[in-house]
Amino acid sequence: MIMCFIKRFFLFTLLLSIAPLWSQKNLTAYWQPQAAVNYKVTGSYSHNFSLANRNYIFDNEEFLLKGRQLDLAHFSNLKIKDNQSIALGIQYRFRNNFEDKENELRITQQYNITKKPNAIRYGHRVRAEQRITKSITTHRFRYRFAVDFPLIGEKLDLGEPYFVGSLENLLSVAKGNSPEYDTRLSGQIGWQLHSDVKFQMGVEYRLEDYSSSLPQNILFLSTSMQLSL
Repeated sequence: MIMCFIKRFFLFTLLLSIAPLWSQKNLTAYWQPQAAVNYKVTGSYSHNFSLANRNYIFDNEEFLLKGRQLDLAHFSNLKIKDNQSIALGIQYRFRNNFEDKENELRITQQYNITKKPNAIRYGHRVRAEQRITKSITTHRFRYRFAVDFPLIGEKLDLGEPYFVGSLENLLSVAKGNSPEYDTRLSGQIGWQLHSDVKFQMGVEYRLEDYSSSLPQNILFLSTSMQLSL
């Protein structure tokens, strides 16, 4: 009974937060497909490679389909305990190919811990990032709380759906700029199509620079395919 309530609460909270967004004037929406490959080197050490393409679908109060950027990323993950890991990531963002914006190199340090007392798994993730462009280096600090659980029963069987939800807060600081505070709420439905293949689709709402006089509302529609080798 308690687990059923928790599942419904997370789904209801996500829908309640996203439903009013289309009435906002300062709204930008994107569609972001992504493909990722996980490669296990040893029992405790693995690599992750991903390629994501971000496209405008709503901007300046009109619908459109236009490319914004391409992200190529790699993470090296080391499991330090059964439920804890550390990771180092590097990402390159291609913006100049789509818009008159600088490309970006991003370096990420990460710590992750999970707990699964029952069918629901809880995760805490802390990240520090250095976002480097030709003109400025921005330091960003992130904390994310996430849950995932099967939508049918208490155990995930092959082909059945599951839910992944998260709430993340971010702080960005750069020399000569005021601190920027962001928050993100996301939810995705996924399917374990094969023992090594997952497909996920969902939405994410971002409230960017919410301490400013004009915070930005960002909506993501995402699809992703994950392959584990």
